[in-house]
Amino acid sequence: MRLKFALIAAAALVSASCAGLGRGGFKDPIVTFKNVQVGGIGLTGGTLDVILSVYNPNGYRLDASRVTYKVMVDSLDVGAGALDKHFMVQSNDSTEVVLPLHFNWNGLNAAGRELMKTGSIPYRVLGDLTVGSGVGDFTIQYDRTGNFNSLSGVR
Repeated sequence: MRLKFALIAAAALVSASCAGLGRGGFKDPIVTFKNVQVGGIGLTGGTLDVILSVYNPNGYRLDASRVTYKVMVDSLDVGAGALDKHFMVQSNDSTEVVLPLHFNWNGLNAAGRELMKTGSIPYRVLGDLTVGSGVGDFTIQYDRTGNFNSLSGVR
């Protein structure tokens, strides 16, 4: 009976140690806001393509399965969504992810006035990125801010 208990305890200890090592050897991907492009415009609103760059600092490939996102201009919610599309980020490399963002004109009136008045508007892009690797699946939060300048783009 003691041998059985010792084997179960040893298996639990090894399992817990391996789980800790997996997360310890994993470096979070770095998500940055790269650009925004007009996808289409209509009478009630339109579509923007929000372009993120995902950098993988690990020595192995990451398989992403989901990106959630919320875009804000100043303190105004412009839109949100989720992209359930698989993409890979090779080791020590980056890839671009295009996120469709549907908006209505009512939500962008204040942002448009600010852009016309000052030439730039503050933005915030936040959400979660779910990735799988050889050491497990992880969900990483990202939150980026900056200014969009009508002449030079993202800063």
